[in-house]
Amino acid sequence: MTQAEESLQQATDTAPTPETSPEAPPVESYSTTRVRGGLVLTLIGFVIFILGTRPSMFGMDRSPVIGFVQIATFLVGLALMCVGGYSSLMGLWGSRELSLLADIGSRLVATGFVVAVFSGMADVFGFGSHLLPETVPYFGPWQAFGVQVGEFLIAVGFLLLIPFHRLRKTH
Repeated sequence: MTQAEESLQQATDTAPTPETSPEAPPVESYSTTRVRGGLVLTLIGFVIFILGTRPSMFGMDRSPVIGFVQIATFLVGLALMCVGGYSSLMGLWGSRELSLLADIGSRLVATGFVVAVFSGMADVFGFGSHLLPETVPYFGPWQAFGVQVGEFLIAVGFLLLIPFHRLRKTH
């Protein structure tokens, strides 16, 4: 080997690569399939949620009141949105261990969904203002408030699940 070839070989061996460069952020992998699948599931859940809350947008409004089928439909849509959002955000964490806040966020998502289900189905479960054997389920202002509280808890849980470690600069 000539001296020029040796110096060229040494230069290429010691040149910083993007992975080893001190200025480049560390490469972290995440599951794009899981993130995309979760986003698709979230979108499907959103369409089902809208179908339950506003069936008139799809030409399916048959009653002036919100009944059992509508409540069940928007709760199924909310469940799909929760599962899809959780899956997407967990996919962004990749193989990294969850932080304490993210762990609390995952539990808040589940708790918010439980609050929304029990608030929305209060009459069906027997602790609402309109018990089932006598009347049809009624989605009143207290139940709507309970569902909104559940949705707020879900939103706070999703905010806590965001992997902020990806945004930090590593210098």
